Amino acid sequence: MSAPVKAPLRVLVVDDSALMRKLLVEMLSSDPDIEVVGAAPDPYHAREMIKRLQPQVLTLDVEMPRMDGLTFLENLMRLHPLPVVMVSSLTERGAEVTLQALELGAVDFVTKPKIDIVEFFGRQAAELVAKVKAAAGARVGLARPLRSLPTAPPRPSLRSLRTTEKILAIGASTGGTEAIRCVLESMPADAPAILVVQHIPGAFSRPFTERMDRHCAMAVCQAQDGQQIVPGHVYIAPGDVHLELRRSGTRYVCGLSDAPPANRHRPSVDVLFHSVAALAGANAVGALLTGMGDDGARGLLAMRQAGAATLVQDEASSVVWGMPGSAHRLGAARHVVPLASIAHKLLSLAADPAAPETGTLKEAPAPPLTTEEARQK
Repeated sequence: MSAPVKAPLRVLVVDDSALMRKLLVEMLSSDPDIEVVGAAPDPYHAREMIKRLQPQVLTLDVEMPRMDGLTFLENLMRLHPLPVVMVSSLTERGAEVTLQALELGAVDFVTKPKIDIVEFFGRQAAELVAKVKAAAGARVGLARPLRSLPTAPPRPSLRSLRTTEKILAIGASTGGTEAIRCVLESMPADAPAILVVQHIPGAFSRPFTERMDRHCAMAVCQAQDGQQIVPGHVYIAPGDVHLELRRSGTRYVCGLSDAPPANRHRPSVDVLFHSVAALAGANAVGALLTGMGDDGARGLLAMRQAGAATLVQDEASSVVWGMPGSAHRLGAARHVVPLASIAHKLLSLAADPAAPETGTLKEAPAPPLTTEEARQK
């Protein structure tokens, strides 16, 4: 008996530009698993088409006349939540609006340039299709302001830290801008230094960094090559550049590299995590948050095998459990933690990496043996 044929994913395109609507429809329709059920020129038409056509995913232009994309998105998430992939311009204004859209509940975004739109989207078709498919399985509404998240447990005192050289390394992708914000907002001003890789375009990384700095007690900056790493500071990878942990004498410093993408990404979480495993080892704590794909999973495994404490965000609080799920299956993370508890857990592990599990937090399986460990057994 043959398996039932899976129905295609129903997508509605919303954009005020006739050219953009045509391009988006063509790009999405090129995948046999996607059916574009309609294309709306503005939110008013989109509202009626949603009721009539019952799409499973929307692509939504950030800036439109009559009703802007943010207002429409806010209303949509309140009245008829759907997975939304925003279509944004590669400008500072586009970045700010897109970050607000992610805060309101959009799952992800793709970018369009000011010029040469046809050629650019020809190159970005695979990314658009992948993000729309991932959005279909995302948990809608998890990316929201921190005030609506559960209150985290009390933070442990940092007086118990054995060294000021602790390094916290965090990686994220889809849904990560708000997950990172949740973690960083819960950190005290004197927390150990934090290195962050979020998959984000180059034009978006500075607005993202500035947004985090406004919300956090720690000082948040975009990492610079050779910059000394000190407690109380967060160093975010610039878009389109790898961030690594390096040493200069006895000090940790940021290293930036334009080496080829790893796992199709630059910056790559794996690049950061492997460098932290090599230099910091047991002096580090690694966390892999929500995201599509598997970037960071093998790097987190390397950190655990080097003696670092490691954790992943749990499935229930992740917008997409691709990256953390991949790491969990590899045995890369000892702890699986809800988003609201991650900051507390990072600080606890920095104070005592061998701390036993408590409450509802789960312990992941041990990582596979290295070749040397297997030989000794």
